[in-house]
Amino acid sequence: MHTGTGKATHAQTRRHNNRLVLKMVYDQGPISRAEIARSTNLTATTVSTVISKLIADGLVEEIGSLATERGKPPTLVSLVKDARHVIALDLSRHEFQGAILNLRGEIQQRQSLPVAGSTGDEAVTLVLTLIESLLPHAHSPLLGIGIGAPGIIDLNHNLIRRAANLGWENLALGEKLTEHFGLQAQIVNDNQAVLLAEFLFGNYKHTADMVVVRIGNGIGAGVLANGQLLHGNGTGAGEIGHVVVVKDGEPCRCGGHGCLETVASSRAIVKQAQAIARQNHTSSLHALAPAPEAITIQTVIQAFQAGDPEIQALVAKVAYYLGLMIAHLLAVVGMPRVLLCGSVTGFGEPLLAAIRHEVAQLTLVGRINEPHIAMASLATDLSNQIMMGAAATLLAHELGLFL
Repeated sequence: MHTGTGKATHAQTRRHNNRLVLKMVYDQGPISRAEIARSTNLTATTVSTVISKLIADGLVEEIGSLATERGKPPTLVSLVKDARHVIALDLSRHEFQGAILNLRGEIQQRQSLPVAGSTGDEAVTLVLTLIESLLPHAHSPLLGIGIGAPGIIDLNHNLIRRAANLGWENLALGEKLTEHFGLQAQIVNDNQAVLLAEFLFGNYKHTADMVVVRIGNGIGAGVLANGQLLHGNGTGAGEIGHVVVVKDGEPCRCGGHGCLETVASSRAIVKQAQAIARQNHTSSLHALAPAPEAITIQTVIQAFQAGDPEIQALVAKVAYYLGLMIAHLLAVVGMPRVLLCGSVTGFGEPLLAAIRHEVAQLTLVGRINEPHIAMASLATDLSNQIMMGAAATLLAHELGLFL
């Protein structure tokens, strides 16, 4: 009994040391073995042993020496970013998006498949088909599959509790993919994927406390506290889009009434703009779209930028409800940094300024210290960011690059 426990403890220690050293190389490289030892409090012998193993595995390489005034110059080691590749998917849109990424989150190949209303087993088959179309393009050993999925995700059990639009209930998608492809598969909520992408690859790299709010066709949030992803217990942490903000308001696709998504999502904004166009025949929207039914979120953004008073009033109302929800979030979690992404952020700095104003008015936190509310740095292509975040959750699970 004692011997078995000792072996397990030794294996765990070795695994911990391997991850700690690799994380140092990933975050700080090029770096010397001596600097790794100083920063991690590991012995020089342990660091050298781990580095030798990482070099043998192809994850790390020696890249030369650092010039010094005296003594033998230390040899630097660096990550081999294409040593492993990851397949990552974004299942949150009308098209399933897939990509192959390297260890730095750089997209090497991208594919997509239209969902075309597929649900249930048909949608699962599409996922398998998309992955199979990517496999021939992987030119390095695959670390696994990362999935950014909509709905309520149970990270503890690696399954999708509920994704209503896809007809998925308690779907063990990770297990299905592992059985089918023989690769480790990790699932994360699409909003949390955006957060993880910022944390590992974006301008807010390694910011331990932040909130990312995605405002598009749906609305959701990801929360990072003390470097830990707040994911609850499979109960939908971050599903702020389905909190009621208007009592007895418009019906929501979740079955409720007056949810945040009914007043501040891109769908809700377009619906309200279409109503304005129908009621006001002199609205600037008519010059931007041939008919109310043709109005999109981009049309509304154009009308806003052109100074349309009704659209500006609409955006002010949207900012109020978003500010109200963000204020509630900050009052609970106390985050100093909030990053926004999604199609609604196309209204730009005026929307951000209005949200900041509402947050400052509605919370004690906001009145004492104005929180940093800005655009997510990787938000130019949201699907790319979701796939990067899906890859990040796999890197965390398989390589321990952040936890």
